Amino acid sequence: MTGALDPAGIPVDARQRHGELSHELEDLAYRYYVLAQPTVADADYDAKMRELSDIEEAWPALRTPDSPTQKVMESLSTDFAPATHLERMLSLDNVFVDEEFAAWAVRATREVEVPAWLCELKIDGLAVDLVYDNGRLVRAATRGDGITGEDVTLNVRTIESVPSRLRGDAAPELLEVRGEVFLPTAAFAQLNERLVADGRAPFANPRNAAAGSLRQKDPRVTATRPLAMTVHGLGERRGFDVPSQSAAYERLGELGLPVSRRYEVVDSTEGVQRYVAHWGEHRHDVEHDIDGVVIKVDDLALQGRLGSTSKSPRWAVAWKYPPEEVTTKLNNIFVNVGRTGRVTPFASLEPVHVGGVTVSTATLHNEDEVKRKGVLIGDTVVVRRAGDVIPEVVGPVAALRDGTEKKFRMPKKCPECGTPLVRPEGEADTRCPNTVGCPAQRREAVFHFAGRGALDIDGLGYETATVLLEHDRLHDVGDIFHLTAESFAGLRGFGPKKIQQILAGLEAARHRPLWRLLVGLSIRHVGPTAAQALARELRSIDAIMTAPVEDLAAVDGVGPTIATAVAEWFGDERNRAVVERIRAGGAQVAEEGPAGGPGPLDGMSLVVTGTLPGFSRDAATAAIQERGGKVVGSVSKKTSYVVVGDSPGSKYDKAVQLGVPILDEAGFRALLDQGPTAGAAAEG
Repeated sequence: MTGALDPAGIPVDARQRHGELSHELEDLAYRYYVLAQPTVADADYDAKMRELSDIEEAWPALRTPDSPTQKVMESLSTDFAPATHLERMLSLDNVFVDEEFAAWAVRATREVEVPAWLCELKIDGLAVDLVYDNGRLVRAATRGDGITGEDVTLNVRTIESVPSRLRGDAAPELLEVRGEVFLPTAAFAQLNERLVADGRAPFANPRNAAAGSLRQKDPRVTATRPLAMTVHGLGERRGFDVPSQSAAYERLGELGLPVSRRYEVVDSTEGVQRYVAHWGEHRHDVEHDIDGVVIKVDDLALQGRLGSTSKSPRWAVAWKYPPEEVTTKLNNIFVNVGRTGRVTPFASLEPVHVGGVTVSTATLHNEDEVKRKGVLIGDTVVVRRAGDVIPEVVGPVAALRDGTEKKFRMPKKCPECGTPLVRPEGEADTRCPNTVGCPAQRREAVFHFAGRGALDIDGLGYETATVLLEHDRLHDVGDIFHLTAESFAGLRGFGPKKIQQILAGLEAARHRPLWRLLVGLSIRHVGPTAAQALARELRSIDAIMTAPVEDLAAVDGVGPTIATAVAEWFGDERNRAVVERIRAGGAQVAEEGPAGGPGPLDGMSLVVTGTLPGFSRDAATAAIQERGGKVVGSVSKKTSYVVVGDSPGSKYDKAVQLGVPILDEAGFRALLDQGPTAGAAAEG
């Protein structure tokens, strides 16, 4: 920042921006901690705090004790009596990337040698302090400003996992512990559903639902909310002598306090990075929200030597994961018609960056889900994108409503073909019943049929499918294998090279296994697993088409729901006609080789990680599934093999840790060609 200087020699615009940010952060903290009604995402709050910190780094005179960077930003509500902590509660500094953690670790270890680090999941909940006097819970308080919090003892006593008395006969004379109160994600969804059903505004996220639940004036209301707690820190204590954080957790668990079993002690910063990477991939395997990892010096004596600043310990830091939730404006709600006629509402959003991409639309699943989430057109909403998952609207920021918002109403007619929509009794989905004439269903069905998950027809993507349908060169998937070079005559953008690519893709697709064809037909409920089971057991499209529902349901991995859907689909003469045209086009409609018997990888589960030069991820998955094996996303002791390519990440480390057999690409090929005996020989 440049320009005029004030009497203290600080640029006027720097001081002005510092004041604006300080005021804004104080207000955001009040809404977040006290009202439990946040108006911005955590990532936005963190960005503002970092900007304020950067200004203070450049102009240290602005860093006063009243600055938000120097305070624990959890102000008090006047609804509860104040409670002074026996030992001050601190908040953690944050790092976001490897380089920031490395710089923090250098500072932390400058004067001491750290033999071990303790890594644990950072629960996105409400910090609470518990005090036990000779084994009896005498007080529970929120963190507040770190010195004084709110007395929430009666409410905390309603939490099933928090003991009123410590277990055993050797309880410490005094024990102050700190932990995180949270609402499991499944319970959060159920709570919001009840609130919306009662005509009340839902919570924006589980953290605020936990805070709102714990701050109920009537403990009986809190008792109806399935809150949980995990203890992760120590305060004042007498008669509780342990050498390390990890030893403290073991002892706390023996006393009956809820401690996490997902922590890990490592002896290097590389071990820390492996732990962070692992849980970055598996953050959604946990029953509650996490937003990062906490790294602590394990040795308690070293923690004491390192001390703390006015706000944060020097011996611990929070490694925050990239944000998966942001807030943005919901401009409108439209509907999309899918390949099976399902009509899905989706949100049209102000574009926003989340989970590594810019998002402008997000799914709302179905009409009931819109009501359950309580979102209105015009709301500011929380949007989540986790990994490769389709972005979804989590819920509204009700505190920002101004009265102009409107309810969404499901259309009565299909927006593509005008057919009256139906919602079968007992189902959540609304559907367009015009399976043959609806342009949207035909377009989506052709795209799915040619997609990687089905016949994988090279060159026949969404735009090509749309052009062919619009110019009457295709009517449905039954016409696909009848395309010739003449089918593209007069169409812009289809030169000889492009046409040859599509025709070659069609020829290759004619020889795909039967299960891929079954997936491509867009039969409700029939995905790769059910399709493989049907193809393996019944061996031909004719056998599947004529099989009674009872025989279909008896196939392992199918069951009555899928069997009914298959029988109903093939019971429609129009669908049978489509199959006959596919057959006439030269597609493989029966399994090759002898019938019966399991595949060579039957009953085996494999994990594929890293880049395999000779296989795309889809090709590797298909090769495993075609031989009867399962492809799973995480490594466990039950995993048969982990197939490792270049840059495998934490799944390789997990396999080594658990002793799971590991195959390189050559070993993987041997397993596919010769079965498990060759795989065992190739392990290494």
